[in-house]
Amino acid sequence: MNHKKRNILIVAVFVLLTSLTIGFIRNDFEIAKNLDIYATLLRQLNENYVDDINPADLVEESINAMLTKLDPYTVYYPESQMEEFKLLTTGHYGGIGAMILQDDDYVLISEPYEGTPAFKSGLQAGDKIIAVNDVSAKGKSVSDVSAILKGQPGTTVKLEIQSYGKKSTSVKKIVREEIKFPNISYSGKITDEIGYIRLSQFMENAAMDVNNAFKLLKSEGITSLVLDLRGNGGGLLTEAVDIVNLFVNKGELIVSTKGKIPERNQLYYTRNEAVDTQIPLIVLVDDYSASASEIVAGAIQDLDRGLVIGQRTFGKGLVQNIVPLSYNTKLKVTVSKYYIPSGRCIQKIDYSDRDSSGHSKLKIDSNAIAFKTKNGRTVYDYGGVEPDIRIEQDEYSTILLAMFDKKIIFNYANEFKLANNQIPSVQEFVFTDVMYEDFIKYFNRQKVAYETFTEKQLKVLEKSVEDDKFSSEVNKEIEGLKTVILKEKSNDLQRYKKEIKELLYLEIVSRYYYQKGRVEASLLIDPEIIKIKEIMADKEKYFSVLKGNNKK
Repeated sequence: MNHKKRNILIVAVFVLLTSLTIGFIRNDFEIAKNLDIYATLLRQLNENYVDDINPADLVEESINAMLTKLDPYTVYYPESQMEEFKLLTTGHYGGIGAMILQDDDYVLISEPYEGTPAFKSGLQAGDKIIAVNDVSAKGKSVSDVSAILKGQPGTTVKLEIQSYGKKSTSVKKIVREEIKFPNISYSGKITDEIGYIRLSQFMENAAMDVNNAFKLLKSEGITSLVLDLRGNGGGLLTEAVDIVNLFVNKGELIVSTKGKIPERNQLYYTRNEAVDTQIPLIVLVDDYSASASEIVAGAIQDLDRGLVIGQRTFGKGLVQNIVPLSYNTKLKVTVSKYYIPSGRCIQKIDYSDRDSSGHSKLKIDSNAIAFKTKNGRTVYDYGGVEPDIRIEQDEYSTILLAMFDKKIIFNYANEFKLANNQIPSVQEFVFTDVMYEDFIKYFNRQKVAYETFTEKQLKVLEKSVEDDKFSSEVNKEIEGLKTVILKEKSNDLQRYKKEIKELLYLEIVSRYYYQKGRVEASLLIDPEIIKIKEIMADKEKYFSVLKGNNKK
């Protein structure tokens, strides 16, 4: 390099470093300046505002308002939310171990987890929480009650409960325990040859759990595997890498992270020998599969190690770190984007680029960039991982949505449990047509009002007719349509009998066999599982898709 070129380079580096230094100094000054303004404002409010204020509440609210300008994954955790933080980072917390839901002015037990204090105390689905620690729970939200139920293991919470179907109440004193959600909610065999693992989260030891479940299934003679990541919102990135490592060789790049600080960018390679690099593998996803789930699905797809089946995933290509703050508070902050083996980032929303209204921009499919898998298949970087085989999900009918809103299926399952102490095994239990007729009678007694999409559109039409001042003949036609629609609507319980019966079957099974039973039952009727059975029965189809011969 001649002296002239070297001098130009030195000057360029100096200018760059100087500009960065100035930028840092300016940012530091702006931060100090605005912190001073903020502290002064808070002090003046405290001294001068006409009513007493709670500075802690105001600060927390202002912090949360500030973070809304960033992305939804950058979150502040005050000391009072450490149990939620613990659940987020470890998958376990101190509490009673029950799902709860809102029902008008009260909160109900939705389902106790097996083996937890809630389960051992006899709490059941449909139980109404009347009071907690002698304080009325009326008007309390799910989050309010959840915060009270959580607490240090070994401490006691007192609940006044009105059991489903009873007018009287009872008091239960429940000792909190360490509640740990399992990474794997279910593993077993779909058929004699197809193994199945439902991974619900990527918390500590997730890879070890999948490893153990997979090895057990292999010992039982499976020849293919389904890894179900539907509804899995993610977790620890390293666990995702190690799970992919079970199926691909040591030394493969699985994911890389890139952020503001280059020194913190990282490459994540597989570190161990694979358990099985040949077994046909299907990763099942939906639009709630996010983050670590997308790393696993995307890496398996990019490395042509297996098929991804289901719906396009959520599209979260961001990485968060936990930063400790003062007074035992925490900040979960987005620090980088991640890129899967093909080089694509699956982030759907660009939070750094906003429109004139301040809304973050969606990634548009038409702007998608093409990438190549290991074997040369074309994949794209539009938001989320697009499955190799897409299976469209049917939308719920209007009558079913009304049932969910009014908790008809939930409450009928409670009624069924009151009337039936036990049912056969999951595989043997059948929700018969006779049972369905009983459900219809129950439904009719509830007098559930609901409006179909057609009825909503007819209202729009009526308004248009009125605005256009059409003759009465048009109104007569509309009234005739209303009569026909009502007649059709009266047949909804028969028209949607199959899907209603399936949901009733799942809900009733969960009353007796809880979460595990619900999963087992769903595998018998799940259309995506049925499709997978077809694919795995035809290995030629499986390998054809992997070679890029799939016609969607």
